[in-house]
Amino acid sequence: MTAQTNSKKILWVDDEIDSLKPHMLFLEKRGYKLIGAISGDDALELVKKNHYDLVLLDEMMPGKDGLTTLEEIKEIQPHLPVVMVTKSEEESLMEEAIGQKIDDYLVKPVNPSQVLIVIKRLLDSRKIISGSSMKRYMTEINKFNQKLYGPMKPEDWYDAARILSYWNLELDANADVGLEQTLEGTRKEWNNEFTKYIENHYPDWLHSKNRPVLSSDVTKKYVIPRLKKKEKVCLIVVDCMRLDQWMLVEPLLAEFYNIDRKYYYSMLPTATPFARNALFAGMFPKEIHKVYPDNYRSNEEGSLNRMEDRFFEDNLARNGVRFKKPPRYVKIFNNTEGEVVAKKISDFFNHDVVTFVFNFLDILAHKRSNNVILKEIAGSEAAFRSLMKSWFIHSPLFSILKSFAKKDYTVIITSDHGSVHCHRGTLAHGRRSTSTNLRYKYGDNLNSDPKDSILIKKPEQWQLPKFTLATTYIIAKEDFFFVYPNNYNEMVRQFQDSFQHGGISLEEMVVPLAIMTPR
Repeated sequence: MTAQTNSKKILWVDDEIDSLKPHMLFLEKRGYKLIGAISGDDALELVKKNHYDLVLLDEMMPGKDGLTTLEEIKEIQPHLPVVMVTKSEEESLMEEAIGQKIDDYLVKPVNPSQVLIVIKRLLDSRKIISGSSMKRYMTEINKFNQKLYGPMKPEDWYDAARILSYWNLELDANADVGLEQTLEGTRKEWNNEFTKYIENHYPDWLHSKNRPVLSSDVTKKYVIPRLKKKEKVCLIVVDCMRLDQWMLVEPLLAEFYNIDRKYYYSMLPTATPFARNALFAGMFPKEIHKVYPDNYRSNEEGSLNRMEDRFFEDNLARNGVRFKKPPRYVKIFNNTEGEVVAKKISDFFNHDVVTFVFNFLDILAHKRSNNVILKEIAGSEAAFRSLMKSWFIHSPLFSILKSFAKKDYTVIITSDHGSVHCHRGTLAHGRRSTSTNLRYKYGDNLNSDPKDSILIKKPEQWQLPKFTLATTYIIAKEDFFFVYPNNYNEMVRQFQDSFQHGGISLEEMVVPLAIMTPR
């Protein structure tokens, strides 16, 4: 049989090593180099003088036993994988061995195939996974590509976003440069097709009851029916959380909750003043502007989401949901504020509906553009995901979620939109009064390259507010961001490779929504 393991060296420690010669010969024929030792002391001398890729260690030996030898091996080479071979399945023994960080164990009598499987898992898994990953990747991508050039349904794009997110996480765990480049090409191709699809179908969705769930439909579909059934609901909105980021932290919550993951489409522009307001109000932005004229003040974007608690309460009331105690609503901008809330979390348990908005990810994405250190720490999408996971593990949000898991609440956690990694600048033309966002703009008589963006001359057709007679919107496609002609080079330098939102991409528009019930 051809050797495929680059002669990995394995030290097998057993006082009856001669009886294991057939096993060792079996492994040598498969490309491994086997070295035998008959005692713990001999093994320790060998480990001090030589490099080994793995140790197979008998647990019961005269003199120095396996557990003692294990402890001393780890003192010499802490990262050397050790597999304990034992006659005993006694639980306390296994716990002690695991506590000393064995990497696996086998119970005697062992056959050669069992040993080979353990060795391959510990030494060759990366290579095996890489080869398997490419086959699985090509199968899944080709299957979706067959759909891509036929009549697509809105739900098909949920699959596209899920597939891209899944493979991003797979490659974070098992880096493969070739596969990463292939995935990036797939992402660009799918986003290009997704942009065309949205341009053709999204305006019709806004004027039809037969549409996928949009931001304005979220509370009516997922929150209000539960409240009418007298369920207690905790709604959590993590601003600017992408599907891949949610999929990264979802397993951490599976210990505490049964999780049913759904998806919906963020409204355009995929930005807080429009998408999140629509989520809480249960209305399109155009309707919000009509009912609450004081909320939208042209070019005062910082104040465009200051009425979310009122929107939500009015939304519930319009749909026949009223409480003796008004819903609790808390917006949390940083961990300090979140920790204060987490310490007083019991104060929230006597309310039937509790809403938290966490702004950390949105702030992080924006701060990254102007902060050299953050740009270094989160220099790539994988690094940004890793930073998000690290924040989540130590965050008040995780603490709050664990607290609600002990109570009789249905927890609904979602976002208002995602973000996209921007690489290409495109020119925007407009007056100084134009809004400042990089992925969308509104103002009088705007213009931009139609290959890179959508120009909306009639905002009412897109259910958007009209602030003056000449109000227009431009919304960036794929990974473009808007720059001005008189400041082109400086803006490209600053915002190329930044995470932005407001435009049209799978990463921004396909939003995860998880319905979680305590285990």
